[in-house]
Amino acid sequence: MHYQDLKTAIGAGLLSFPVTPFRADGSLDMNTYRTHVAWLAQYPAAALFAAGGTGEFFSLTPAEVVETVRVAKEVAGDTPIIAGCGYGTAMAVELARECEKAGADGLLLLPQYLVGAKQEGLYERVKAVCNAVSVGVIVYNRDNSILSAETLSKLCDECPNLVGFKDGHGDIELVTRVCVTMGDRLSYIGGMPTAEVFAKAYKAAGVTTYSSAIFNFLPKQALEFYDALTTDDDATMNRILTDFFYPYLAVRDRGTGYAVSIVKAGMRVIGRDTGPVRSPLTDLSGEEHDMLADVIRKAFGEDALKAA
Repeated sequence: MHYQDLKTAIGAGLLSFPVTPFRADGSLDMNTYRTHVAWLAQYPAAALFAAGGTGEFFSLTPAEVVETVRVAKEVAGDTPIIAGCGYGTAMAVELARECEKAGADGLLLLPQYLVGAKQEGLYERVKAVCNAVSVGVIVYNRDNSILSAETLSKLCDECPNLVGFKDGHGDIELVTRVCVTMGDRLSYIGGMPTAEVFAKAYKAAGVTTYSSAIFNFLPKQALEFYDALTTDDDATMNRILTDFFYPYLAVRDRGTGYAVSIVKAGMRVIGRDTGPVRSPLTDLSGEEHDMLADVIRKAFGEDALKAA
Protein backbone atom coordinates (compact mmCIF):
# COMPACT_ATOMS: atom_id res chain seq x y z
CA MET A 1 0.00 0.00 0.00
CA HIS A 2 1.34 3.43 -0.95
CA TYR A 3 1.93 5.57 2.11
CA GLN A 4 -0.59 8.18 0.98
CA ASP A 5 -3.24 5.48 0.65
CA LEU A 6 -2.42 4.33 4.18
CA LYS A 7 -2.77 7.89 5.46
CA THR A 8 -6.24 8.08 3.91
CA ALA A 9 -7.23 4.66 5.23
CA ILE A 10 -6.28 5.25 8.86
CA GLY A 11 -8.17 8.52 8.92
CA ALA A 12 -11.35 6.98 7.54
CA GLY A 13 -12.55 4.60 10.24
CA LEU A 14 -12.05 2.72 13.48
CA LEU A 15 -8.71 1.01 14.09
CA SER A 16 -7.87 -1.95 16.31
CA PHE A 17 -5.01 -4.20 17.36
CA PRO A 18 -5.64 -7.95 17.53
CA VAL A 19 -4.36 -9.76 20.59
CA THR A 20 -1.56 -12.25 20.02
CA PRO A 21 -2.61 -15.76 21.13
CA PHE A 22 -0.31 -17.89 23.26
CA ARG A 23 -0.52 -21.48 24.36
CA ALA A 24 -0.40 -22.42 28.05
CA ASP A 25 3.40 -22.76 27.84
CA GLY A 26 3.73 -19.22 26.44
CA SER A 27 4.51 -20.23 22.85
CA LEU A 28 2.83 -18.51 19.89
CA ASP A 29 -0.45 -20.02 18.73
CA MET A 30 -0.55 -18.93 15.12
CA ASN A 31 -3.54 -21.08 14.17
CA THR A 32 -5.68 -19.21 16.70
CA TYR A 33 -4.16 -15.91 15.56
CA ARG A 34 -5.08 -16.70 11.98
CA THR A 35 -8.68 -17.41 13.02
CA HIS A 36 -8.89 -14.29 15.18
CA VAL A 37 -7.60 -11.86 12.55
CA ALA A 38 -9.85 -13.40 9.89
CA TRP A 39 -12.84 -12.96 12.22
CA LEU A 40 -12.01 -9.31 12.96
CA ALA A 41 -11.40 -8.58 9.27
CA GLN A 42 -15.08 -9.36 8.59
CA TYR A 43 -15.94 -6.11 10.37
CA PRO A 44 -15.28 -2.69 8.81
CA ALA A 45 -12.13 -1.66 10.66
CA ALA A 46 -10.00 0.83 8.72
CA ALA A 47 -6.82 -1.09 9.62
CA LEU A 48 -5.50 -3.64 12.10
CA PHE A 49 -2.24 -3.39 14.02
CA ALA A 50 -0.31 -6.68 14.11
CA ALA A 51 1.84 -6.97 17.23
CA GLY A 52 0.75 -3.63 18.62
CA GLY A 53 0.58 -2.79 22.30
CA THR A 54 -2.49 -4.94 22.94
CA GLY A 55 -0.82 -7.56 20.76
CA GLU A 56 1.96 -7.69 23.40
CA PHE A 57 4.68 -6.34 21.11
CA PHE A 58 6.89 -5.89 24.17
CA SER A 59 6.75 -9.64 24.88
CA LEU A 60 7.45 -10.83 21.34
CA THR A 61 10.80 -11.54 19.76
CA PRO A 62 11.54 -9.66 16.52
CA ALA A 63 11.04 -12.90 14.57
CA GLU A 64 7.64 -13.39 16.23
CA VAL A 65 6.60 -9.85 15.29
CA VAL A 66 7.43 -10.55 11.65
CA GLU A 67 5.53 -13.85 11.78
CA THR A 68 2.38 -12.17 13.10
CA VAL A 69 2.56 -9.66 10.25
CA ARG A 70 2.96 -12.41 7.66
CA VAL A 71 0.02 -14.42 8.98
CA ALA A 72 -2.21 -11.36 9.43
CA LYS A 73 -1.63 -10.36 5.81
CA GLU A 74 -2.58 -13.85 4.64
CA VAL A 75 -6.06 -13.70 6.20
CA ALA A 76 -6.99 -10.00 6.48
CA GLY A 77 -8.24 -9.59 2.93
CA ASP A 78 -8.45 -5.92 1.99
CA THR A 79 -7.94 -4.71 5.56
CA PRO A 80 -4.54 -2.97 5.85
CA ILE A 81 -2.10 -4.48 8.34
CA ILE A 82 0.16 -2.12 10.28
CA ALA A 83 3.12 -3.72 12.05
CA GLY A 84 4.33 -2.82 15.50
CA CYS A 85 7.95 -1.62 15.47
CA GLY A 86 10.21 -0.42 18.25
CA TYR A 87 13.28 -0.86 20.47
CA GLY A 88 16.49 1.10 19.88
CA THR A 89 17.16 2.72 16.53
CA ALA A 90 19.27 -0.07 14.98
CA MET A 91 16.80 -2.77 16.04
CA ALA A 92 13.84 -0.68 14.92
CA VAL A 93 15.34 -0.15 11.47
CA GLU A 94 16.05 -3.85 11.07
CA LEU A 95 12.58 -4.84 12.28
CA ALA A 96 10.92 -2.23 10.05
CA ARG A 97 12.62 -3.68 6.98
CA GLU A 98 11.67 -7.25 7.90
CA CYS A 99 8.04 -6.29 8.52
CA GLU A 100 7.88 -4.54 5.16
CA LYS A 101 9.23 -7.70 3.50
CA ALA A 102 6.55 -9.71 5.32
CA GLY A 103 3.87 -7.57 3.68
CA ALA A 104 3.11 -4.85 6.25
CA ASP A 105 1.15 -1.95 4.77
CA GLY A 106 2.62 0.40 7.35
CA LEU A 107 4.45 0.65 10.67
CA LEU A 108 3.52 1.88 14.12
CA LEU A 109 6.73 3.12 15.72
CA LEU A 110 6.48 2.54 19.46
CA PRO A 111 8.76 4.21 22.04
CA GLN A 112 12.37 3.15 22.34
CA TYR A 113 13.44 0.84 25.12
CA LEU A 114 13.73 2.37 28.61
CA VAL A 115 15.80 5.50 28.03
CA GLY A 116 14.57 9.05 27.56
CA ALA A 117 16.02 11.23 24.82
CA LYS A 118 16.19 14.83 23.65
CA GLN A 119 14.17 15.95 20.64
CA GLU A 120 17.25 15.66 18.44
CA GLY A 121 17.61 11.99 19.31
CA LEU A 122 13.92 11.22 18.82
CA TYR A 123 14.06 13.00 15.47
CA GLU A 124 17.02 10.89 14.32
CA ARG A 125 15.27 7.66 15.37
CA VAL A 126 12.04 8.40 13.52
CA LYS A 127 13.93 9.61 10.46
CA ALA A 128 16.07 6.46 10.37
CA VAL A 129 13.01 4.20 10.42
CA CYS A 130 11.17 6.26 7.79
CA ASN A 131 14.21 6.24 5.52
CA ALA A 132 14.58 2.47 5.88
CA VAL A 133 11.21 1.61 4.32
CA SER A 134 8.84 2.76 1.59
CA VAL A 135 5.62 2.09 3.53
CA GLY A 136 3.87 4.61 5.73
CA VAL A 137 5.01 5.21 9.30
CA ILE A 138 2.89 6.27 12.28
CA VAL A 139 4.68 7.65 15.35
CA TYR A 140 3.32 6.83 18.79
CA ASN A 141 3.74 9.67 21.32
CA ARG A 142 3.83 7.89 24.65
CA ASP A 143 5.91 7.41 27.80
CA ASN A 144 9.56 8.22 27.07
CA SER A 145 9.08 9.20 23.41
CA ILE A 146 7.19 12.52 23.23
CA LEU A 147 7.76 14.38 19.98
CA SER A 148 7.06 18.10 19.90
CA ALA A 149 5.03 19.76 17.15
CA GLU A 150 8.24 21.40 15.92
CA THR A 151 10.05 18.06 15.67
CA LEU A 152 7.11 16.49 13.85
CA SER A 153 7.03 19.39 11.39
CA LYS A 154 10.71 18.91 10.62
CA LEU A 155 10.21 15.16 10.17
CA CYS A 156 7.27 15.68 7.81
CA ASP A 157 9.38 18.00 5.70
CA GLU A 158 12.06 15.35 5.33
CA CYS A 159 10.09 12.08 5.47
CA PRO A 160 7.13 11.97 3.06
CA ASN A 161 6.15 8.50 4.32
CA LEU A 162 5.55 9.79 7.85
CA VAL A 163 1.76 9.74 7.63
CA GLY A 164 0.34 9.36 11.13
CA PHE A 165 0.50 10.59 14.71
CA LYS A 166 -0.90 8.45 17.51
CA ASP A 167 -1.12 9.86 21.02
CA GLY A 168 -1.02 7.81 24.19
CA HIS A 169 0.41 10.58 26.37
CA GLY A 170 -2.80 12.42 27.16
CA ASP A 171 -1.53 16.01 26.98
CA ILE A 172 -4.47 17.61 25.17
CA GLU A 173 -2.63 20.93 24.80
CA LEU A 174 0.20 19.16 22.95
CA VAL A 175 -2.24 17.11 20.87
CA THR A 176 -4.10 20.28 19.86
CA ARG A 177 -0.82 22.01 19.02
CA VAL A 178 0.24 19.07 16.85
CA CYS A 179 -3.10 18.95 15.02
CA VAL A 180 -3.14 22.72 14.43
CA THR A 181 0.51 22.87 13.38
CA MET A 182 0.51 19.81 11.10
CA GLY A 183 -3.00 20.11 9.67
CA ASP A 184 -3.69 17.57 6.94
CA ARG A 185 -0.07 16.52 6.65
CA LEU A 186 -0.82 13.67 9.09
CA SER A 187 -3.71 11.48 10.15
CA TYR A 188 -4.35 11.55 13.89
CA ILE A 189 -5.14 8.58 16.13
CA GLY A 190 -6.18 8.44 19.75
CA GLY A 191 -4.12 5.86 21.61
CA MET A 192 -4.90 6.28 25.29
CA PRO A 193 -5.96 3.13 27.11
CA THR A 194 -9.02 2.71 26.95
CA ALA A 195 -9.40 5.00 23.91
CA GLU A 196 -13.19 5.30 23.89
CA VAL A 197 -13.15 7.03 27.28
CA PHE A 198 -11.06 9.85 25.79
CA ALA A 199 -12.63 9.90 22.32
CA LYS A 200 -14.89 12.95 22.73
CA ALA A 201 -12.09 15.09 24.17
CA TYR A 202 -9.67 13.98 21.47
CA LYS A 203 -12.18 14.69 18.73
CA ALA A 204 -12.49 18.25 20.00
CA ALA A 205 -8.71 18.56 19.73
CA GLY A 206 -8.72 17.37 16.11
CA VAL A 207 -8.25 13.60 16.50
CA THR A 208 -11.07 11.90 14.64
CA THR A 209 -10.23 8.22 15.09
CA TYR A 210 -8.66 5.87 17.62
CA SER A 211 -7.54 2.28 18.12
CA SER A 212 -10.07 0.20 20.04
CA ALA A 213 -8.99 -2.67 22.28
CA ILE A 214 -12.53 -3.89 22.94
CA PHE A 215 -12.99 -4.40 19.18
CA ASN A 216 -11.18 -7.70 19.84
CA PHE A 217 -14.14 -9.18 21.70
CA LEU A 218 -17.03 -6.75 21.14
CA PRO A 219 -16.56 -5.58 17.54
CA LYS A 220 -20.21 -4.65 16.95
CA GLN A 221 -20.38 -2.60 20.14
CA ALA A 222 -17.03 -0.94 19.39
CA LEU A 223 -18.33 0.11 15.99
CA GLU A 224 -21.58 1.36 17.52
CA PHE A 225 -19.62 3.68 19.80
CA TYR A 226 -17.39 4.87 16.95
CA ASP A 227 -20.40 5.57 14.75
CA ALA A 228 -21.96 7.57 17.58
CA LEU A 229 -18.74 9.59 17.88
CA THR A 230 -18.65 10.41 14.18
CA THR A 231 -22.28 11.54 14.19
CA ASP A 232 -22.05 13.44 17.50
CA ASP A 233 -24.64 11.12 19.04
CA ASP A 234 -23.93 12.04 22.65
CA ALA A 235 -26.86 10.05 24.01
CA THR A 236 -25.52 6.77 22.61
CA MET A 237 -21.94 7.52 23.66
CA ASN A 238 -22.99 8.46 27.18
CA ARG A 239 -25.11 5.32 27.50
CA ILE A 240 -22.25 3.03 26.46
CA LEU A 241 -19.74 4.90 28.61
CA THR A 242 -22.01 4.64 31.66
CA ASP A 243 -23.28 1.10 31.13
CA PHE A 244 -20.08 -0.51 29.91
CA PHE A 245 -16.85 1.47 29.82
CA TYR A 246 -16.85 2.89 33.33
CA PRO A 247 -17.61 -0.51 34.96
CA TYR A 248 -15.06 -2.06 32.57
CA LEU A 249 -12.40 0.39 33.77
CA ALA A 250 -13.21 -0.50 37.37
CA VAL A 251 -12.23 -4.11 36.61
CA ARG A 252 -9.21 -3.10 34.51
CA ASP A 253 -7.84 -0.87 37.26
CA ARG A 254 -7.77 -3.71 39.81
CA GLY A 255 -4.38 -4.88 38.56
CA THR A 256 -1.18 -3.46 37.06
CA GLY A 257 -0.89 -4.31 33.36
CA TYR A 258 -4.54 -5.24 33.10
CA ALA A 259 -5.12 -3.01 30.03
CA VAL A 260 -3.94 -6.00 27.98
CA SER A 261 -4.99 -8.79 30.34
CA ILE A 262 -8.62 -7.68 30.41
CA VAL A 263 -8.84 -7.88 26.62
CA LYS A 264 -7.71 -11.50 26.64
CA ALA A 265 -10.18 -12.12 29.45
CA GLY A 266 -12.85 -10.64 27.18
CA MET A 267 -11.89 -13.14 24.51
CA ARG A 268 -12.43 -15.98 26.97
CA VAL A 269 -15.76 -14.52 28.10
CA ILE A 270 -17.16 -14.62 24.54
CA GLY A 271 -15.86 -18.13 23.89
CA ARG A 272 -12.96 -17.25 21.59
CA ASP A 273 -10.07 -18.01 23.95
CA THR A 274 -6.70 -16.64 22.82
CA GLY A 275 -4.76 -18.02 25.77
CA PRO A 276 -2.93 -16.27 28.57
CA VAL A 277 -0.89 -13.10 28.53
CA ARG A 278 2.87 -13.62 28.42
CA SER A 279 5.12 -12.82 31.37
CA PRO A 280 5.69 -10.32 32.93
CA LEU A 281 1.96 -9.60 32.56
CA THR A 282 -0.52 -11.63 34.59
CA ASP A 283 -4.08 -12.70 33.82
CA LEU A 284 -7.23 -11.60 35.60
CA SER A 285 -8.26 -13.72 38.57
CA GLY A 286 -11.27 -15.99 38.28
CA GLU A 287 -13.31 -13.51 40.27
CA GLU A 288 -12.29 -10.64 38.00
CA HIS A 289 -13.08 -12.72 34.93
CA ASP A 290 -16.61 -13.24 36.25
CA MET A 291 -16.88 -9.53 37.04
CA LEU A 292 -16.03 -8.70 33.43
CA ALA A 293 -18.62 -11.16 32.12
CA ASP A 294 -21.21 -9.52 34.35
CA VAL A 295 -20.27 -6.06 33.05
CA ILE A 296 -20.73 -7.21 29.44
CA ARG A 297 -23.99 -8.99 30.22
CA LYS A 298 -25.53 -6.01 32.01
CA ALA A 299 -24.45 -3.53 29.32
CA PHE A 300 -25.24 -5.47 26.15
CA GLY A 301 -27.29 -8.52 27.09
CA GLU A 302 -26.66 -12.25 27.16
CA ASP A 303 -26.12 -12.46 23.40
CA ALA A 304 -22.94 -10.34 23.68
CA LEU A 305 -21.31 -13.27 25.52
CA LYS A 306 -21.65 -15.45 22.43
CA ALA A 307 -19.35 -14.42 19.62
CA ALA A 308 -20.76 -14.59 16.09
